[in-house]
Amino acid sequence: MNATLVRPITAEFVATALFVLAGAGAVVMNAVSANTLGPLAVGLVHGVALAILVSMTLSISGGHLNPAVTVALLVAGKVDRRTAGLYVLAQLAGAVVGALLVKLLFPLQAGLVTSLGTPAMSVHVGDSLAKGATIEALFTFFLVSAVFGTAVAAEAPKLGGFAIGLVVFVGAIVAGPLTGAALNPARAFGPALVAWEWHGQAAYWIGPLVGGIAASLLWSRVLLPKAAR
Repeated sequence: MNATLVRPITAEFVATALFVLAGAGAVVMNAVSANTLGPLAVGLVHGVALAILVSMTLSISGGHLNPAVTVALLVAGKVDRRTAGLYVLAQLAGAVVGALLVKLLFPLQAGLVTSLGTPAMSVHVGDSLAKGATIEALFTFFLVSAVFGTAVAAEAPKLGGFAIGLVVFVGAIVAGPLTGAALNPARAFGPALVAWEWHGQAAYWIGPLVGGIAASLLWSRVLLPKAAR
């Protein structure tokens, strides 16, 4: 591996592991507390954790922490294929490590009840893969648009990961009760693998990837200044 890639790949791995530890851990602890934390607190943990972690890694790896973001930036020509592939592998591995830490450190029964924080489709979505994937796609479109508008665009306000974290918080409140609002294949994959709970997993890949690519095409072809495309 190119030595110059060690730092960014390590950053993606560690930060994604911490994100899953915080996010899935919040879901598990909500079960421990008999839902006294509630969806607002769980969504806030996801949003704040992501804002901090993206800000931490922005100057090292670009702060992707999400295969949908990496693929979107690949489509826009902001990252090469080799780097994108290594980033995705690091993100998935980090997500698995984060889920393993939840399994090892958090109360066992609550972990079983919540499938270690694996996102799940609600009864309002049922077995409709198309509906679940569409919800995930729309909010990932929102998320990736925030990435382009606040982190990629040269004239973007210097917000670090703040706006990106806010989008995840908004998604958790609005879409969380429907799909769990993963908006991130790694966030869904890590806990699903460790808990071996794959119900609806396809929606957490199809939706975010489609939504991310759609946002990438809009920004790279229309909204970014021509010099930045």
